[in-house]
Amino acid sequence: MDNENIKPVTLTIAGSDSGGGAGIQADLKTFTALGTFGTSAITCLTSQNPSSVTGILEVNANFLEKQILAVLDYFPVKAIKTGMLFSTSIIETTSSILSKRKKEENHFFLVIDPVMVATSGAKLLQDSAIDVLLTKLIPIGNLITPNLDEAEILSGKK
Repeated sequence: MDNENIKPVTLTIAGSDSGGGAGIQADLKTFTALGTFGTSAITCLTSQNPSSVTGILEVNANFLEKQILAVLDYFPVKAIKTGMLFSTSIIETTSSILSKRKKEENHFFLVIDPVMVATSGAKLLQDSAIDVLLTKLIPIGNLITPNLDEAEILSGKK
């Protein structure tokens, strides 16, 4: 196999946007544009379009774990990006796996996009999950990419 032609592998752990403008759909498009081989683990299914979110279906945390491990156990992942994590159980599962892998291998760069609210205004992160995001996931990230509203919520400052 010609190693020069192997693309770096990236993983998005995020929600699925039925409208295609955000979530794993947007992440995979970006990964392709950047020349990486994109993989995904879906946290939630959303029914949405640019003007509204009409439903959110959370994926079972055990199934999310299986998705993440299926990718990490097979592919040499170089970068991971998290997006819509939605709940405490999803964040705890994600942070537990990634924290353990970082301690054991530390071979990936972790980007955390603390998705909290859709452009349409719909809540994409439960209030009860904010503290878990702050204490368990953000500390293991290499880069945090909040928008202004998310930065205010996370910092407690305006």
